[in-house]
Amino acid sequence: MTAKKSASPHRRSRWLRIALKLLGGFVALSLLMVVIYRFVPPPVTWTMIFDPHGITKDWMSLDKMDPNMARAAIAAEDSRFCSHHGFDAVAIAQAMRHNASGGRIRGGSTISQQTAKNVFLFQGGGFIRKGLEAWFTLLIEAIWGKRRIMEVYLNVAETGIGTYGAQAGAIRYFHHGAQRLTRAEAARLAAVLPLPKKREAIDPHGFTRRYGNSITSRIGIVQRDGLDKCLQ
Repeated sequence: MTAKKSASPHRRSRWLRIALKLLGGFVALSLLMVVIYRFVPPPVTWTMIFDPHGITKDWMSLDKMDPNMARAAIAAEDSRFCSHHGFDAVAIAQAMRHNASGGRIRGGSTISQQTAKNVFLFQGGGFIRKGLEAWFTLLIEAIWGKRRIMEVYLNVAETGIGTYGAQAGAIRYFHHGAQRLTRAEAARLAAVLPLPKKREAIDPHGFTRRYGNSITSRIGIVQRDGLDKCLQ
């Protein structure tokens, strides 16, 4: 009986050491990946890997991309992008109230959270993925900064079936690069971001057209009010 009692704490201690080593390894690996991607474009994401339609992408630096694209993303996805630190408490509270009232489900994720999910994780819900998303969001906010977050987001976000990034989306829909997007074109690209497999940026109809027109008008507000000041 004595031997059994003494062995149990030993086993617990061993499993605790293993768990701590695994946790330490994960933290070290995640830090390494975030540091590398601070300077190197992410070559591929899990979403791209499992896309049955293939991958069409063409990296473009934020310096070369028309500023309308980043402004459109802020207008459509995250108006407080430059003022929050990865999580927008106001947007989360608004989304919770809206979803509780029924109707179309609305998310409260920021561009930082979406970038963390797109680059390092998989699509879908679940508390584990949400927890990992929060961890990577904190890391990229601390290590990348806002400008790099926006640059990566606009290059890995899905802009159509098998199409990733603003540059590939601009070529697909408008037959020219993202360096000379008009406000209307940038707004149309931003309008398809939430549902890229169901919406088209060229000749949009219904909700996508109305949403694109709304984003076009808000781009001017983003510029006028300096909501993109962290990208300057």
